[in-house]
Amino acid sequence: MPRPQESRLRRIVLLTAALTLGLASLCAPAQDSLPDIGSSAGELLTPHQQEEYGAMMLAQLRHYDYILEDPLIDSWLDSLGTRLGANSDRPRQPFTFFMLRERQINAFATLGGYIGVNAGLVLAADREDEVAGVLAHEISHVTQQHVLRGVERAQRDQLPILLAMLGAIVAAQAAGGNSSGEATQAAIMSAMGLAQQRQINYTRSNEHEADRIGIQTLARAGYDPQAMAEFFTIMQARSRVNAAGAYDIPDYLMTHPVTTTRISEAKERADRIAGASASFRAGPIATDNPLLPSGLTIDTVTSSGGTGYFDLARERLRVLSADTPRAAVREYEQMAQRGKLDPAQRYGLAIARLRASEPAAAVDLLAGLLKERPDDLWVSLGLAEAESRSGRHAAADARFEALSRRLPNNRAVALTYAGTLLERNTVEAGKRAQAVLRPLAGRSAADPEFQRAFGRASEIAGEPIRAGEAYAEAAFLSGRAEQALVQLNSLKKRPEVDYYARARIEARIARITPTVLELHRQGIHDQVLERK
Repeated sequence: MPRPQESRLRRIVLLTAALTLGLASLCAPAQDSLPDIGSSAGELLTPHQQEEYGAMMLAQLRHYDYILEDPLIDSWLDSLGTRLGANSDRPRQPFTFFMLRERQINAFATLGGYIGVNAGLVLAADREDEVAGVLAHEISHVTQQHVLRGVERAQRDQLPILLAMLGAIVAAQAAGGNSSGEATQAAIMSAMGLAQQRQINYTRSNEHEADRIGIQTLARAGYDPQAMAEFFTIMQARSRVNAAGAYDIPDYLMTHPVTTTRISEAKERADRIAGASASFRAGPIATDNPLLPSGLTIDTVTSSGGTGYFDLARERLRVLSADTPRAAVREYEQMAQRGKLDPAQRYGLAIARLRASEPAAAVDLLAGLLKERPDDLWVSLGLAEAESRSGRHAAADARFEALSRRLPNNRAVALTYAGTLLERNTVEAGKRAQAVLRPLAGRSAADPEFQRAFGRASEIAGEPIRAGEAYAEAAFLSGRAEQALVQLNSLKKRPEVDYYARARIEARIARITPTVLELHRQGIHDQVLERK
């Protein structure tokens, strides 16, 4: 049996190959020759192709378990990102924001407006404005088409990079000994870093432009424009600590080098924006300008406070990104030794205990927090989930139903409520879960969490065809297109499939088949299916 490190390395290699080959197929022009060097990247990929590439990348990241799927974290990140995107230079540009479970500090943007953020970046931030600063910077790389311009370079570089990576791996394995695994990992990570850097290879002017546009986006969205410089300062400090051998260099610095000059320029831009921006409110006369009405004062724009959930989001991410729930509990126990836990940290400890199969302890913590933060959605949802897992089903269901009435069609409420119902594994619970989830169906076609939950609800409710369709969709959205095709072909042969279900299934088969054929053409096959 392969060791965990070897298994992870193999997954990294496959992911790198899949993404590189996928980019090659999307970028390949109709003719055999490469386009002229002077051609525009915008002519190589249509907006639809860019969206396809972004969706494919996200599916592959899900397939190899890099994505941190959580409805509350998703809602927080999407609210933050959407607010920034709406205030960007291209407010109609669609964006998809997603969280990765890695604790390394990093964020990146790719084609189609897909922007990923590592959990470690949020853990390193002191306030939401700093996370918003990084997102605004990445959004600017998309709106200014820096990502798209890197596609031509990626076309030329991808094959040499893969060959260099494979050569380095062979050399490292040939060295043998205890160090071969570490050498292999170093070779892979080095090649992956080179591939990523070559693909997006932002020039100094690109970075300065993204800083400038990003700071403007921050201010327009109501965040502190100084926050970007603040986070750069944090990154620079970590880099200096690394020079003393204490930590690894944050991945973010590999593709976004931070210098004292860049920090000072960001501060100067933020100062200019803050000085030029003003909001008016009624108050004592504060100006003798005859062109202004009397009774008005001028205030500089300050942060609006963000989503209001940064503190809870950071602690929830601390739990979800930990190696195990018990490791998260120990992390909070160590914090408690250094000083009293604040409310957000107590929330994190409660979620850690809930996931470590200690629901009764979680109930006590969350019930106390709810008295301090009445009507708080995150605390209320956590308490309802803890009550259900501790056997207090009536209390949990009453709390869930109240939340559903207060926030109808809320994704986090519906998925969390359905999840607790499915744990009971009864026909009645399955039907209730279907009813809770069904209002989300119209906007959840590309939501693998919804599809998995609805599939399980339909399965235990005694509706195997609906379950099979949802499971196949979840597989497709999670980078398992070939598995989805096999499931659908098997499903349509079942005698109980009616005319309408067969039409739906055949339509999905027709849509998925070209994707599987293209993957096969590139030499990519589903390993799980091949082992069967």
